[in-house]
Amino acid sequence: MKPDGRIRVMEIIARLNVGGPATQVTGLCERLNQAEFDHRLYTGHVDADEGDHLDLNASAVRVRRVAGLGRAVKPLDDYRALSGLIGAMREFRPHVVHTRTAKAGALGRVASLLSGVGAARVHVFHGHLLHGYFSPVKRALYVRSERLLASRSDRLVTVGSRVRDDLLEAGIGRPEQYVVIRPGVQIATVPDRTTARLALGLPPDVPVVAFVGRLTQIKRPDRFVEAARAVLQRVPDCHFVICGGGELQEEVERSIQALRQSFHLLGWRKDVETVYAATDVVLLTSDNEGTPLTLIEAGMAGTPSVSTRVGSVAEIVKDGETGLLASNDADELAEMTVRLLTDPMLARRMGEAARHWTNASFSVERLVADTEALYRSLVQERGIDASRPEHEGVSR
Repeated sequence: MKPDGRIRVMEIIARLNVGGPATQVTGLCERLNQAEFDHRLYTGHVDADEGDHLDLNASAVRVRRVAGLGRAVKPLDDYRALSGLIGAMREFRPHVVHTRTAKAGALGRVASLLSGVGAARVHVFHGHLLHGYFSPVKRALYVRSERLLASRSDRLVTVGSRVRDDLLEAGIGRPEQYVVIRPGVQIATVPDRTTARLALGLPPDVPVVAFVGRLTQIKRPDRFVEAARAVLQRVPDCHFVICGGGELQEEVERSIQALRQSFHLLGWRKDVETVYAATDVVLLTSDNEGTPLTLIEAGMAGTPSVSTRVGSVAEIVKDGETGLLASNDADELAEMTVRLLTDPMLARRMGEAARHWTNASFSVERLVADTEALYRSLVQERGIDASRPEHEGVSR
């Protein structure tokens, strides 16, 4: 490839379904300095039961599709994806291969080794799969593979310190390999409460609690429904909003039949700021998380959160200051939710604190600056000269 002096970055993600990784990637693609970086995004297709981030947000970000790349692990598709990535690397000759999500991280790093292009390799852990995903045997295989892949990586990026510490405790990578880069988020203008509730068909003067995210097992929508039942015993006029979709959609619909008048199923919406504006409390009930963007976005909208104390959630929600953290017990989550619903002054104070904290700490501009600095440091360490026809990176 004819050089133009820019640092060539090949970013690989399995799919751009609605969620934190897709939001981070598209934010970077839209804002990276094009005069300094030739950044190309490679991805697979989103499954039918998932929301497509690009379609939902009418994004103009250009992607290069890789046949076989996607959510499911299928040997034939994985081989096609690996071959496609190797070919793309030999054509593009990136200085940096930047992977995200477990499957893309494995295929992308192996492809980088086999392609012989000598690129620096960086992988991002938006969370991890150590808890709540696998049986003990599968978890052991996951840890073993990630240890091996880490040994062939230049940098391991995590979205929070707790995620990094969990991975190090599992023996994945070395401390000096890790860099913590917090997520960067930008939400649209937040409407006033009355306008937001009218847009969503919500009663104007009742308490509202929202779940925003994928309806998948790790997010525990069943725990949200269980907590909602407990809340209704003390706040009987409360309404509950579920914004999202996924493989547990039908199961959730069945579980709320007896409480249907109190629930509003919105599906995927691009105007999440409207949901937060209409809401008194955002409730996150997950078994495992990295740094969930839902809590960042809620904070930016001035809405306090109640959440399970998992992953790096405590690095977003300051317990007792911008929201409340609890165990995985539905009754405890309900108790804290009721506390905010029945104390409007406390909820308002925490919401304002959350607005200031999240806007100051989780901007897209900061994310872009941190990522650009990471790319520069990798190229410098490898001794790569972007102006040369063939960079002399060392394949390790």
